Amino acid sequence: MFCFRNARDAVNSDTSPTARALLALELVQGSPGITADRLADKLGVSERATRRYVGILREAGIPIESVRGPYGGYRVGRGLRLPPLMFSAVEALGLVMAVLDGHHDPRDPTDPVGSALGKLVRALPEPVAAQAEAVRRATAPAPDRAAARPDPETTTTLVQACSNRRRVRLGYRSEAGSEWSGEVDPWAVVVRHGRWYLLCWSHTADARRAYRIDRVREVEVLDEAFSPPADLDPIATLEEHLAVGWEYEAEVVIDAPVDVLTRCLPRALGRLEPLDAVSTRLVGSTGNPWWYAQQLAAIPASYRIVGGPELRETARVVAQRLMTASENASS
Repeated sequence: MFCFRNARDAVNSDTSPTARALLALELVQGSPGITADRLADKLGVSERATRRYVGILREAGIPIESVRGPYGGYRVGRGLRLPPLMFSAVEALGLVMAVLDGHHDPRDPTDPVGSALGKLVRALPEPVAAQAEAVRRATAPAPDRAAARPDPETTTTLVQACSNRRRVRLGYRSEAGSEWSGEVDPWAVVVRHGRWYLLCWSHTADARRAYRIDRVREVEVLDEAFSPPADLDPIATLEEHLAVGWEYEAEVVIDAPVDVLTRCLPRALGRLEPLDAVSTRLVGSTGNPWWYAQQLAAIPASYRIVGGPELRETARVVAQRLMTASENASS
């Protein structure tokens, strides 16, 4: 049997009958019952040529069935020699992304995950496929509004650049809407709370940076190679990076030992420094004092905000709301 990661890529670089036959197979798999004229139109060839490509597939042992009549067409039959699954890079990464974020629609054939899942279902034995298809069509995903899904092709390019250690030029749009372009060394792609980040070294800023991949507008892979830090811990580095450089400073003294707080506080809150055996200083910053104050309220120990006037005022309001809610509940 023939096996390409992407039949369309093969056709783009090869106009041989074999390459056309592979694309014909992918089209028949994706649209069971496709008619000869529609298949010919998709391939950009005559119906006679289409029948020749179907013959090539049958000679290779792939069971292509044809049904005559107004509701007939080509479909892949189920037999002992099923065709290979031909996932594109985008579909393969889409499946990984779906496992990590769970926010793709498995019923949408235009979505990379929906397309890849359809190929899996078509390769299953008939009884199993029927059950899987029923679940697929009946599923009603509830999207996480806080999550941000990046473009799979952009993500694929960045993951490959990280793996190949090749510098890239990014086109980026910030949360405020400003756009810029610059060169970075892509160290790692990290998923955190439904958001995808590129951890990198920015040559423009001459500093470590973490960029939201859903805000990357374009990627160009360059010829320059790089070497990431030998002791790089991508997750820890990202958490530390997200805790510094924000608009509002935070300094908190907590009445608990540092080893206890390390296990229960998100690293994104900042850096923990032991003051003595029973108290710890938390130093960080935030762009959202409300979120930060709410995180502090969950600390299982008493604490004092000693730095950051905006955070102190926000914490006072949060505390007052909690007191009001408690009083209303007891009245």
